[in-house]
Amino acid sequence: MSQLSTFHVGSYLFGVEVALVQEVVRMNASTPVPLSPPEVAGLINLRGEVLTAIDVRARLGLPPSTSEKPQVNVVVRVDDEPVSLLVDEIGGVVEVSQIPFETTPSTVDAQVGSLLLGAYTMPEKLLLALDARALLAINESQTSAA
Repeated sequence: MSQLSTFHVGSYLFGVEVALVQEVVRMNASTPVPLSPPEVAGLINLRGEVLTAIDVRARLGLPPSTSEKPQVNVVVRVDDEPVSLLVDEIGGVVEVSQIPFETTPSTVDAQVGSLLLGAYTMPEKLLLALDARALLAINESQTSAA
């Protein structure tokens, strides 16, 4: 993991491996999915391909955004399945090969920490490396309870 595509959700700066990112697009209208977990924002149509849209704020247990700016879709492909991650703002690509990789700080909320691979200390902010597979894993207990 030498390059991360970064984005903001709340006060956090996250990054996912660049190789997993298919594209970044403005928020598309989504179709709600009845009885889905709260983190499933709905389904979106991206040039004829139907994708599940995951609200990263809800997945992390954060409150809904009060900003009037529309969320951004970060389309990632994990295990050859495209999924849209709804984030507050897109960052850039960060080269992390020369930055020390650390374990997840104990100050990070436990729910957020369970979805991380670790962290990089950037000059301006802590960059949290997201585990995309863990982020996209919706607990079966949540699905069956819904």
